[in-house]
Amino acid sequence: MNDDRPLTRVDMLRFARRVVEHQAARQLALMDRWIADEERREAERQRRLATRRAAPEWLIERGLNGRSAVYVHVGGCAGTGGRAKAVGRDQAVRALTEGGVAACPLCRPDTALGVLE
Repeated sequence: MNDDRPLTRVDMLRFARRVVEHQAARQLALMDRWIADEERREAERQRRLATRRAAPEWLIERGLNGRSAVYVHVGGCAGTGGRAKAVGRDQAVRALTEGGVAACPLCRPDTALGVLE
């Protein structure tokens, strides 16, 4: 622009348009960054869900000594302690019928297995 002449209304409107255009470009770049971050978080969440192991069907909870069995649980039972071990259906049935292991009173694996005491 030439400093000799005063700014016209058109000059001021063109300047305002350039400012708005610059601000809009910055805001769009920010939004694109937010979208990319959220897409990355969602992809990570989906990947974690896909790789998470499925809960075992049956668990046998061991006592404090680590040897004696205390309860048989249905997999995913909220009453299992940190000493539960995943087992197969046959082993869970044997523990209930032959091993004398009690069924968890919360999840009732004896009912789920069709073995009533």
